[in-house]
Amino acid sequence: MNEIVNGIAGIDGVELAIVHRGTGGDFVRTFGIPRNLKAALEVAHTGQSREVDLGRASLRTWDGRETVTWFANIASAGMSGAVAKRVNETGKALGGKVSYAWSTFAVFARSRNAQITVSVGDEERTGAMYDVVVANGRYFGGGMKICPDADPADGLFDVLLIGDVTKRDLVLTLPKIYRGTHLPHPKAELLRGSRVTIDAPIPLPVELDGEQPGTTPASFEVVPKALRLRVPGS
Repeated sequence: MNEIVNGIAGIDGVELAIVHRGTGGDFVRTFGIPRNLKAALEVAHTGQSREVDLGRASLRTWDGRETVTWFANIASAGMSGAVAKRVNETGKALGGKVSYAWSTFAVFARSRNAQITVSVGDEERTGAMYDVVVANGRYFGGGMKICPDADPADGLFDVLLIGDVTKRDLVLTLPKIYRGTHLPHPKAELLRGSRVTIDAPIPLPVELDGEQPGTTPASFEVVPKALRLRVPGS
């Protein structure tokens, strides 16, 4: 999906229909696009067209070059980038939800927080964080409803700063994340804005729609109505 979005972003007259055959299925959850093959094909054929926002990311590739790329669902920097990398490298035989949950615990067990500086519009935060999530859609990580109020057509990102959480925090909070009931949380902060920058003294892995194109420093901007998507009719 991410590869196709990078090919058609901003092109007039092109609509995207998604027949979910991947592991996570997170982008389709926000729009209620069926995961069943026959039902998804029916949406592709007869569904309504909806204009949605895309994110445009500027970051540093693994070989040190500057690049610009698009994302449709969620971008993140920090631990979740390492989680996505581990899932892609170790396989997904257990399915999306279990693979991502297992990798989350495995990566967290050997991770440390980082001093991260985040700016969202005119607001800036600096502190110890495990992750920064820049959400256009609501779900990532195989069904985690990480930003339950994100609206992919409002011209804004929901930006979740995950602070100095403990293993106990993770164990207690992870079930709530799948339900979307984890916010507010004393070690997290939610901001909203159309432009975001993330930087850290040590480069952090960046994840875009489950892909790992590079590291911080990174910046993200909303491009309103840059994609036409086939969704179920009202």
